[in-house]
Amino acid sequence: MTIAPASILPLRLDGVCYDAGGKRLVDGVSLAFAAGPRTLILGPNGAGKSLLLRLAHGLLAPTAGLVLWQGPDARNAGRHQAMVFQRPVMLRRSAAANIDYALRLRGVPRDSRRPRVEEALERAGLERFAGTPARALSIGEQQRLALARAWATLPQVLFLDEPTASLDPAATWAVEGIIDAIHRAGTKIVMTTHDLAQARRLADDIVFLNHGRVVEQGTAERFFASPRTPEAAAFIAGTLRW
Repeated sequence: MTIAPASILPLRLDGVCYDAGGKRLVDGVSLAFAAGPRTLILGPNGAGKSLLLRLAHGLLAPTAGLVLWQGPDARNAGRHQAMVFQRPVMLRRSAAANIDYALRLRGVPRDSRRPRVEEALERAGLERFAGTPARALSIGEQQRLALARAWATLPQVLFLDEPTASLDPAATWAVEGIIDAIHRAGTKIVMTTHDLAQARRLADDIVFLNHGRVVEQGTAERFFASPRTPEAAAFIAGTLRW
């Protein structure tokens, strides 16, 4: 019997700031992310969504404030999280080998990697591309592969940075289906988007950013039905000025 690892969640951001080029791009953000609900970070272009995701994932160090994993397995947080970017990063090897490499980095034994690679490709609908060079795939297929690669590592938390921003509607639908399946399998989803329709489809909780600050947060149902701030109301109406 496989014993599930102890949780790395919740994740707490306490007064997190990030400065670059003499400007404060993320300003005093305090948030908590718990297991379960899909959290979508909304906001206009330049709001600081991608920076906030990178800070939470640990790719950037905050200028001020703290990023704290508070679960019982917090010290191993790096092993139990993954991130997929707006433009997929593919290695110069086959689709299957891309997933195998990620598993090898996580210390998965060789005899366990092949069935996990096959399962990940099947879940993403990419079985027929197992031997195809990953960079020869379409952008939509590459994004599905990036999700499959992340999913194969069994992350407790998956950070997604505008994963469908460059995709057509059919590819977007396919990617959203994979994201929903990952969520239903028990992974915490934290995702950025500026697409209101997508947020309505996927979000359980909303964090709304503007000019690097959290302007509003709450359930998706309440956010869309009765936004509490003028900025959020203007964003939903499509009239928010940057």
